[in-house]
Amino acid sequence: MKSSYLKQSIADTIPSGTSRLLVAVSGGVDSVVLLHLLWSLAEPLDLSLQVAHLDHQIRSESSADAKFVQELCLQWDLSCCAECCDVPMLAEQNKISLEMAGRQARREFLQRIAEQVNAEQIVLAHHRDDQVETFMLRLLRGSGQSGLAAMQVHQDIWWRPLLNCSRKQILDYARQYQLNWVEDESNCDPVFLRNRLRTQTIPQLLNINPQFPARIVALTQQFQLEESYWQEQIDQQFEDLVISRNDGFRLNRIALLKIHPALRIRILREAVRQIRGDLQRIEAVHLRAIENLLMGQRSQVQLDLPGCWVARRYQTLWIRDEAPELPKSFNLFLPIPGELELPDGRIIRTSIQSELEGESSHTTEYSLAGLALPLRVRSWKVGDRFEPLGMDGHKRLKQYFSDNLVESETRLKTALLVSGEEILWIAGMRRSCHAVAGHDKGMSLRIELL
Repeated sequence: MKSSYLKQSIADTIPSGTSRLLVAVSGGVDSVVLLHLLWSLAEPLDLSLQVAHLDHQIRSESSADAKFVQELCLQWDLSCCAECCDVPMLAEQNKISLEMAGRQARREFLQRIAEQVNAEQIVLAHHRDDQVETFMLRLLRGSGQSGLAAMQVHQDIWWRPLLNCSRKQILDYARQYQLNWVEDESNCDPVFLRNRLRTQTIPQLLNINPQFPARIVALTQQFQLEESYWQEQIDQQFEDLVISRNDGFRLNRIALLKIHPALRIRILREAVRQIRGDLQRIEAVHLRAIENLLMGQRSQVQLDLPGCWVARRYQTLWIRDEAPELPKSFNLFLPIPGELELPDGRIIRTSIQSELEGESSHTTEYSLAGLALPLRVRSWKVGDRFEPLGMDGHKRLKQYFSDNLVESETRLKTALLVSGEEILWIAGMRRSCHAVAGHDKGMSLRIELL
């Protein structure tokens, strides 16, 4: 009877049509029980099992854990893929905690192996006590309601069939079938916050209310129900907010500000998730920072978040996986006649002509006699000023860019045609009042931006 509830949990929650499973097995009691359950149900449920084990190399005994899992698989005639990963080195390189580095390494490993063996689901041994710990961790780290929904039985390719089972039920099952497992001493190390919650905080809360775990699980389930509603709202509105998917996401700022704040924060969260692929290390404080950027007075501002970059560019919100590489400054001689390739791949072509053909935003014409040669093409710099055709006096280039909503990255790659220190043309945008062709009958210089 002790095993019936656990077996029923698997039978009740197995995704429809699933047959090929990748089972994550650490060697601890939770994953050993999970594997034994699936192994015993493989024939009646028509399941094909593949085991995966990652040695984190955090403890000296970890290689023995890997050997234990491999021998267990041999005993049960199961295929096992075991690999090693230097998690302490990853944590140091990425400046993150051992817990976070281990979680990321394990996730990437399991996803890669699942793809190799064509697994339809990755099965994890998380149980109800893990759910309570996860809720408490996220609460302490400042997660919003979406994060407090914690783990779900079904989440994309991940399946947690024991999530509604207690650790006591799992231990009872292991003893009933006389299963062997390995003990991870790091699970008691108080240096890890999760361990302090498990061994210190949660027992104290149980003394106050013995139903504390059940209350937390019920709360996470309520949050999950509400999140399913919010996800429907996100799906209905998200695409209407996307201006462009080229080079990350561009979202319509004006439209975002018209949405109720409760939905807006979730749409921002979804945009970040789509760019990153997950929401690891993204907390409520990061989402509030995006909101502040969205609603603030500054029209061009950006911030770096864990695993992504977010910028406001006038009336758009730009989200990328990392900050764009900024164009380098340039100062190039312009051949006359001839062609010049700019650093961004565009071409400036010059020709000397006796007849005028007319100007456009990408073509200008100058009186050749009115120019001080040689001409150069350079990037803009602080303090640049020019005299726009049709205006009296000089205008600061920074002000011109601001007035015409030219984004920071575009400013840096904008080519300026100069004669000495005089700006003749903001290429592709506007020309100056100098050396206007047609005032004399001499030859003209035609310049095209291709």
